[in-house]
Amino acid sequence: MPGQNTLRIAVAQTNPTVGDFAGNLLIAKQAFRDAARLQAQLLVFPELSLCGYYPADLLNDTAFIRRAERALAELADFSRQFPGITAIAGLPQTRSGPGKPLHNSLLALANGQVLAAYHKQLLPTYNIFDERRHFEPGPATAASIDVAGYRVGLMICEDGWNDAAADYPVNPYQALAAIGPDLVVSINASPSNIGKSAQRHRIIAGAAQRHRLPILYVNQVGGQDSIVFDGASFAVNPDGEIAYESPAFVSVVEPVEFGGGSFQGTGRCQPLPEQEFVVRHILLGLRDYARRCGFRQVVVGSSGGIDSALTIALAAEALGPDNVVAVTMPSEYSSAGSVTDSQLLCDVLGVRLLTHPIRELVDAFKAQFQASFAAPLAGLPLENLQARIRGTVLMAHSNQFGALVLTTGNKSEISVGYCTLYGDTNGGLGLIGDLYKTEVYGLAEYLNRRAGRPVIPQAILVKEPSAELAFGQKDTDSLPPYPVLDEILKLLIEGDLLPEAEYRAVRDFVAEYRRSADGEAVFQRIGRLVARNEYKRRQAPPIIRVRPRAFGAGRQMPIAAKY
Repeated sequence: MPGQNTLRIAVAQTNPTVGDFAGNLLIAKQAFRDAARLQAQLLVFPELSLCGYYPADLLNDTAFIRRAERALAELADFSRQFPGITAIAGLPQTRSGPGKPLHNSLLALANGQVLAAYHKQLLPTYNIFDERRHFEPGPATAASIDVAGYRVGLMICEDGWNDAAADYPVNPYQALAAIGPDLVVSINASPSNIGKSAQRHRIIAGAAQRHRLPILYVNQVGGQDSIVFDGASFAVNPDGEIAYESPAFVSVVEPVEFGGGSFQGTGRCQPLPEQEFVVRHILLGLRDYARRCGFRQVVVGSSGGIDSALTIALAAEALGPDNVVAVTMPSEYSSAGSVTDSQLLCDVLGVRLLTHPIRELVDAFKAQFQASFAAPLAGLPLENLQARIRGTVLMAHSNQFGALVLTTGNKSEISVGYCTLYGDTNGGLGLIGDLYKTEVYGLAEYLNRRAGRPVIPQAILVKEPSAELAFGQKDTDSLPPYPVLDEILKLLIEGDLLPEAEYRAVRDFVAEYRRSADGEAVFQRIGRLVARNEYKRRQAPPIIRVRPRAFGAGRQMPIAAKY
C-alpha cells in the first residue's frame, strides 16, 4: 500500500485515435482498471485524450463536439466504479462570449463528478500547430485540485513552455506558483522529432527549478497522419532532477509516487541512440497510419537503390514481411542490378518481389504520342514518363489488391524537386521523406549493424545513386555531392531549428563552401530549386515527420511567389 503521506499516480501514456470516441473510451476505461490495480489515487491522461490530438477542422463540426460531451459523461459515469481515483483527462469544451466557441480543456473527474476544469492559456500557431484557429485562450489564472491531501496544480502542454516569456505575454507558471501547489500535473500532446525529448527536459526542468515546483509531464504516444508522438512522459523534481521517465513509442500505464516534496518513480529509461530513435519513430508512424486508415499491406516500387531498399526494410519490420509487396519495374535504361539487387534484398527480408516490366508500355506511349502530337517523346518528358508509368502500375496494384503505396523519396530529392510529380511521388505515405540522403545511407548501415547481418545488401549501399531514367544517368550529373547538398539544405530549410551544436557546424560548413570556387553559385542554385519545387511538395503524399522542420504543415510556403 502507498504510505500515509504518499500520493500514487498512474501515468496513462495512451495512443488515442482522432475522432474514435468509442475506441478512446475503451482505452480510458482500461486505464482506470490498471490504475486501480496499481492502487493509484490519481490517474493522468494526455491532452485531448478523449478525442485525440489534433482534430483540426473536425472541431468545427457540432456533431463532433456533442460526441465529445457524451464521451465525457460516459467516462464520468464509469469513474463511479473507482471512487478512490481522481482522473485528469483532456477534451474540447464549449464556451460562450466573443471569440472562438471552444476551449482546449483539462477536466478532473472523480466518482461521477467533474471536480474542476482548466482551459489551456497558450495556444501555439507555429510549426505544425494551429490551435488558435479553433480555440480561445483560457483565463490567465491557476487551477488546482486536492487529491489525498495534496494540492495538485494543473497545466496543459504549451502553458509549460513559456517560462522565459519569449513567445507569449502570459506565463502560467507565475499564477501557479502564487497558489503554492505541492506538485503540478501537465497533460501534453507533444510531437516527436530528433532532439525533442532533451528539449522538453531542459525547458520543464528549468521551470521546475526556478519555481521550486515538482512537475509531472504526461504525453501522448502514437502516429497521427504525418506526426508521431513519442510519449516519453517524465517527472521532474524541484531541483531539476528527472526522477522518472516512461519508455518512448509504447503505450503504458505506470505508477509514480509523490511524497515529501518530490517524486519517487519506477526509474528512468535511458535515451535511445539517435538512429534507433528514428527507426522506432518511423515504425510507429507507419503502423498507426496503416491501422487507422484500414490498410494491412503495403506495396513499394523497388529500384534496387538505397531509398526503396530502406523503405522496404522499415516496412517489413513495422508490418511483418508477409504484409509487404515489392515490385520491380525495369525499363530499357535499368541496370541489371535494378532487378538482381532487388531480389537479393527481398530474399534477405522475406518480402515477396513481383516483376512488372514497363518497356512495352513506354514504347506504346511514345508511338501514340508521336501519332497524336507529331513530335517525338525524348529527353525529360521521356524520363518522367517512365516514372509516371511506374507510379501508375503501383496505384493499379493498390486498387486491385488493397495495399497502401509507400513512396520512397528522401528529403534531399524532395527539397530540390529531384522527383516526378504523379510518378515516384505517387503513394499514400512516405517513410523517409524527412531524412536527407546521407541520413538514409546512415540508417541503412545502422539497420545492418543492428541486425548483425546485411539486411540491406552491400551492393545497394555502394552503388552510385541514379534514377536510371536515361543511359549513364547519375544524381551528381545535376546535383552537388549529397554530403554538400544536405548541409546546404539543412541550413536553408531548418536553420536555427537545428540543435545548437548541429546548427553551428552546418552554418560553418556552408559558409566555408560558399567561399570555394563555384560554391556561391551552387548555393544560390539550390536555394532556387527549393523555392521552385514547392508545387511538387504541395501535391505529394504525407511524410513521417522526423526532424524539427518537415515539409507539410510545419513549413508553409507559397507556390506562386518570388523569393
